[in-house]
Amino acid sequence: MNSFKIALAQFSPHIGNIEANTAKMLEQASEAKKQNADIIVFPELSTLGYPAEDLLLRPSLNKRTQLAFQQLAEIKDIVLVFGFVNTTEDGHRYNAAAVMKDGQVLGVYNKQNLPNYSIFDEKRYFAEGRQHLVFEYLGHKFGVLICEDVWSLPTVQQLAQLNVETALVLNASPYEVGKPQHRIDTMSALVKQLNINLVYCNQVGGQDDLIFDGTSFVMGKDGKVAAQAPSFKEELFFAEFDKDQKAYKTGSIAPCLETMAEIYQSLVLATRDYVQRSGFKGVILGLSGGIDSALTLAIAADAIGPEKVQAVMMPYTYTAQISVEDAAEQAKNMGITFGIAEINPIVNSFMQTLYPFFGNAPADATEENLQARSRGTLLMALSNKFGNLVLSTGNKSELSVGYCTLYGDMVGGFAVLKDVYKTIVFELAKYRNSIAESPVIPERVITRPPSAELRPDQTDQDSLPAYDVLDAILYSYIEEDMSQDDIIAKGFDPEVVAKVIRLVDFNEYKRRQGAIGPRISSRAFSRERRYPIVNGWKPGI
Repeated sequence: MNSFKIALAQFSPHIGNIEANTAKMLEQASEAKKQNADIIVFPELSTLGYPAEDLLLRPSLNKRTQLAFQQLAEIKDIVLVFGFVNTTEDGHRYNAAAVMKDGQVLGVYNKQNLPNYSIFDEKRYFAEGRQHLVFEYLGHKFGVLICEDVWSLPTVQQLAQLNVETALVLNASPYEVGKPQHRIDTMSALVKQLNINLVYCNQVGGQDDLIFDGTSFVMGKDGKVAAQAPSFKEELFFAEFDKDQKAYKTGSIAPCLETMAEIYQSLVLATRDYVQRSGFKGVILGLSGGIDSALTLAIAADAIGPEKVQAVMMPYTYTAQISVEDAAEQAKNMGITFGIAEINPIVNSFMQTLYPFFGNAPADATEENLQARSRGTLLMALSNKFGNLVLSTGNKSELSVGYCTLYGDMVGGFAVLKDVYKTIVFELAKYRNSIAESPVIPERVITRPPSAELRPDQTDQDSLPAYDVLDAILYSYIEEDMSQDDIIAKGFDPEVVAKVIRLVDFNEYKRRQGAIGPRISSRAFSRERRYPIVNGWKPGI
């Protein structure tokens, strides 16, 4: 036998649904056997899904895992390398991988490097492994690693020193912009340095606010990709090793996506998985005629199908007629159910009820917020009545500075653009139009000055700096953790910087009450940027 074949099962585990995940793994292993694969590699914690958070503390987890092992033992004539939670007799819990053939466990590997930064919290749940797992099969020496292990040079060096020819790496590596290519570049340098082949199988799918892109690959000792799965899709793909050449043959290589395609597909995947796995029949959103709701609508339709999306236009006195026209046009372009609900009577009723309290006080943001909250109430009522999830449509720029209304435009169960800056929203809208036979988002929606349309002749720039300036300051403050003085030193107006930072800090209470949304950056408003709502920190150095 001059070659062997490895299957990589890039799939999307349903967190906590061990029975369904095991059934999927059995199905993939059976298909891999039909394709004459000798080994099949699954992602990290594939039986349970990642991250399972406090499900890891459930008393019945060990029993459920044992049942999964019994089912997987039914598969014969192929080596299974899969992730599971290893609870030992001494009470320790490990993020582990098992190697199984013909129902026999050939070895268990416990993850050695536990990430405890950014979105990761593994030291809360797991103990650290201490030993490598090496096994020989078909005349080839394999080692097993789990995700963070492969980013630790000493850990991989130790494996290479054991004369391992191929490292099988099980991963649940979350997505952020540019991460797929970054992984490949980093691993390429690693394998060339250590003279080792790499089989990297990554989880795919959306899980709450996290996205897993897949982009699994096989890499030779020369640092070149021999096979690569597509991003954001479940895929069972294969790599063949030529024993005579002592190298993996070049197979199917799906290239990494361009940035806007990458971001767009990640948001579609995240929305699809959140809606479907939460059990909602469809989604509903307020379609204002603006670019944020237009992009959210396009993502939703691409994610779950236009027949499961409902859009509602809720005009008021200050709503421009072109906004109504553009909203109706996009809904028609995409085949989406569209309705109009005037909110004038609702807002007027609020004002009449509040008059004894307000008296003749001058109008301010209160009256603007009443419009937004009237719309939010309508959307939630329609959600309750028909069982559709409300998608909120705010972007990261607005949420950063609090240019949004609690219990108004912030209502909803999933905020699709929560981690997407406004400047990127424009680029994504253009991208979505570029891949359609004809534009689905009306051009006027993209080119019009953004406006909340809550008062006469309003534009966003009445209250905020131009978005290219705002986003640059926000990126420096949020993603790069730069101080106010350092941001000013980059050439920004001191008063503008001080105002933006003050708004970001003050509006932590709003963000804490908002819906979750998909993470695409290294510093999203969710697991990894956690500031106290009430604090006395002063901006500056």
